[in-house]
Amino acid sequence: MLRKKLGEILIQSKVINEEQLNKALRFQQQDHCLIGEALIKLHYATEEQVAMALSKQLAIPYASRANKILNPERGQGLEKLIPEKFARDNYVVPLFIENNMLAIAMADPTNIILTDNIKLMGGMDIQPFISTRAEILKVIDTFYQGQEDLIDQVIDSAKEGGGKEEDLDIATAEGKIDLDKVIIGDSKGAQSIKLVNAILKQAISERCSDIHLEKFDEKVSLRFRIDGVLYEKTTPRPELVDSLISRVKILSKLNVAERRLPQDGSFTIRYQNRNIETRVSVCPTVFGEKLVLRLLDKGAVELNVDKLGFEPRQKEDFIKASNAPHGLIFLTGPTGSGKTTTLNAVLNTIKTPEMNFMTLEDPVEVKLEGISQVQIKPEIGLTFAAGLRSFLRQDPDVILVGEVRDNETAESCLKAAMTGHLVLSTLHTNSAMEAVPRLIDMEIEPYLLASTLLLVAAQRLVRVLCPHCKVPYKPPQEEIDMFMQESKLNPLPNPSKLTFYKPKGCPKCGGMGYKGRKAIYEVFFITEEMKRVIYRNGDVAELEKAAEKGGAWNLRASGWRKVIAGITSVEEMLSITTTKR
Repeated sequence: MLRKKLGEILIQSKVINEEQLNKALRFQQQDHCLIGEALIKLHYATEEQVAMALSKQLAIPYASRANKILNPERGQGLEKLIPEKFARDNYVVPLFIENNMLAIAMADPTNIILTDNIKLMGGMDIQPFISTRAEILKVIDTFYQGQEDLIDQVIDSAKEGGGKEEDLDIATAEGKIDLDKVIIGDSKGAQSIKLVNAILKQAISERCSDIHLEKFDEKVSLRFRIDGVLYEKTTPRPELVDSLISRVKILSKLNVAERRLPQDGSFTIRYQNRNIETRVSVCPTVFGEKLVLRLLDKGAVELNVDKLGFEPRQKEDFIKASNAPHGLIFLTGPTGSGKTTTLNAVLNTIKTPEMNFMTLEDPVEVKLEGISQVQIKPEIGLTFAAGLRSFLRQDPDVILVGEVRDNETAESCLKAAMTGHLVLSTLHTNSAMEAVPRLIDMEIEPYLLASTLLLVAAQRLVRVLCPHCKVPYKPPQEEIDMFMQESKLNPLPNPSKLTFYKPKGCPKCGGMGYKGRKAIYEVFFITEEMKRVIYRNGDVAELEKAAEKGGAWNLRASGWRKVIAGITSVEEMLSITTTKR
């Protein structure tokens, strides 16, 4: 017996009509997609209606949270059989094991390659169920993370007509938004407020650093950046996106009516006795505005140089340079690599009441006791260069400049270092030694740079393996060869005794295999030989050779030290470091 076509089933179910099916077939040919996808994109059918029709067509049971089938059983080790990343990437979720048969919900049960891969992973036959992508993602959020999805709860309560309580924020006397307060109110008209609060709460609980919300032609994307990686979360309805962005604009005192220009703002929230500053960026795109929130949890920042990730020799060199009476220290690395945290931790270590410490930042992310911190405001003329000129009249001993972006700021830093001040700052270069030619390009005379530069360093952040589920293994020969060549360890360990670790995933790390991040560094204290190279031409390759002679090592070598210590994996380390030239 011939199987009915999907379009016929939907027509018989009175979901679509003949005209809509014909339009969808033409759209399918143009867009090269499945007929079900075409119907969803044209808004002729919902994802749920298409999934139920596919269930009839393929004779595969339909699973949803409503019919209680899409409810994974705990205690069967399902999260170990199917890791969270695989589940998210392929829109699958394991349900239960019975008689050596793995029941699994899939958005596309016709994908034979995916089905075969799951059979290999689980080592048993598959009983497929069909479900929607949205439903599967919601279940993944709650099943793998072992906690209820706050965003999900708000969306579900709205579908059910609301509830008795409104989880609204309340401004405290200090002007902060308090997420711990719950008040009773009318359930209508507060959906965007509840949803913004739920997103913020869940982001904080999952150690999220950035929240991305954007609308595309056919869908909405809500993503959390956790330990440097973006993860898809349960998405709000498309018609709610504009009201969510407007709500955030109101909190951050932005112009709600302006949708053509980018806007930046901030607000502070209080949650579980923590004050969390939220930086807001709204940018217009072709499909509407994109919202990015950066969460700065001051309570989570530990300004302790012993816990940053320095190797003993690197820490010793950095503190030695920081205790010098005058000179220049530069820390390089991309945005978000933790440079500000490192420099603040160093200042926190060396500060004394007998000395005057001042910082010039954009923005001031962490407030330090006993240190005068200044926020630059270019719109009124308070730039890094202008602020530095003012600082020199404030009798400082140590100055932190957030970033050197132009030759005027570079010259001001140099003058401050030459007149008896210690200056710490950052540069955006790919390696520590590239700071030297960059400064020379900014019209700093090489002989002046050679006489004032104390130390250059670079850093990156690597994800830390979850201590509860990381798996030891004997590295293959290829990894052993790379380690022996690049680690710069002296003496080198016995290759046959090497043990590395890789991620697995467990409930305590949300199935990611990693939890938290740690910095890796290259730290080069400027030696007399390196000063001579800077004076001659500042060649990066010559500088690196001179540094290696002095016993220093590069980022890749620091990364291998973290690998052999079981802190991170080889794959993670290789992904954020480059080999030495």
